Amino acid sequence: MAQELKVTKVMRVGIPSWQGRVSPVFDVAGTVLLADVRDGRVAFRAESPLTEAGLAERVRRVVELEIEVLICGAISRPLEAALTCSGVQVVGHTCGAVEEVLQAFIDGRLDQEVFWMPGCGRWRMRRRRGCGPPGVPYAPP
Repeated sequence: MAQELKVTKVMRVGIPSWQGRVSPVFDVAGTVLLADVRDGRVAFRAESPLTEAGLAERVRRVVELEIEVLICGAISRPLEAALTCSGVQVVGHTCGAVEEVLQAFIDGRLDQEVFWMPGCGRWRMRRRRGCGPPGVPYAPP
């Protein structure tokens, strides 16, 4: 009798951090938490430095780290666009304790208002309904 193999998808999530919280601005964040999520649990975690200052270098570093979903605070439009074009899903304007944000992402609760950066609620709600800034589609996690 052949044994069935269960194929599970591992998703690498990156969350830039500062003092245990989501870094307020990704463009200048100094570290990123890497978390491999499988079957609703964190299978691997590590922190990695982000010392790259230029847009192209920072995008290259995120791609090298194999981050599929980047959950971050504020992010410049050019950097967000470059990451998106590189295949990274960006969930911006997020705030809170890194561990709580990661768990909310895993549980599908990241859209709760408690995780929105102050002042971003109206814009984030419009993006969720598909009418955000021109050329920047919103794709929920």
